[in-house]
Amino acid sequence: MIELREQGEIPRPAAEVWAIVADYGRDPSWRKGVETMDPKPAGIVQVGTTTGEVMRFAGRTYRNGGEVLRVDPGREFAWRTTSGIDAEGGRIVEPLDEGRALFTFHVRIRTRGLESVMAPVLRRLLRRTIRADIRRLVNQCDS
Repeated sequence: MIELREQGEIPRPAAEVWAIVADYGRDPSWRKGVETMDPKPAGIVQVGTTTGEVMRFAGRTYRNGGEVLRVDPGREFAWRTTSGIDAEGGRIVEPLDEGRALFTFHVRIRTRGLESVMAPVLRRLLRRTIRADIRRLVNQCDS
């Protein structure tokens, strides 16, 4: 099992951050390795939004289906995979003041087979990737 919770301060209003992180179609612009993300329906997530994701991580290509389980509009949403890796997680946007927000990305991955043996290494790689994704999100919000 791999569980991670990473967060970063984004120098933009919470509504602007939400508009990016709650629109899965924008994931390839700030999440390294996400080659395609196909949300249905497109736009800001809602309960029942499904996703088709193709991503590269640790030298492998993963094809994951997902669904959004819960949404607190403008603040957070929770998701789980329906195919591919066995994972669940969420994204949270908290306003700090008018021009800053705290973004939290959390994920839990149930590892199997060789992945279980490699979990400590995969955890470090994933933590590094998520931290870099949050830095890319800061840049995305600045553009």
